[in-house]
Amino acid sequence: MFLDDERPTPAGWARAYWPDEVIALLKTGQVERLSLDHDLGDDDRGTGYDVVLWLEEQVAAGVMKPPREITVHSANISARVKMEQGIAAIYRLARRRR
Repeated sequence: MFLDDERPTPAGWARAYWPDEVIALLKTGQVERLSLDHDLGDDDRGTGYDVVLWLEEQVAAGVMKPPREITVHSANISARVKMEQGIAAIYRLARRRR
């Protein structure tokens, strides 16, 4: 799953433009790879960080397992760092739940 509002979708990836679209697909349990942008053009609709926060809550609660791969492709450096820290926390939580 590739979340972005501007970049072209890489070959082999499904695309989403908004966090709620990604979250709906994550709920199916069929997302294996996730690549997130932060700034999506309308902060009122959300950012890539909202996906990270939602996923962290779900993993912490034991509701779901994270995709096997989560990356950040945002050009927003400070947001990228924050998102990568959240992703690291997601995988730490998942390891504890095994």
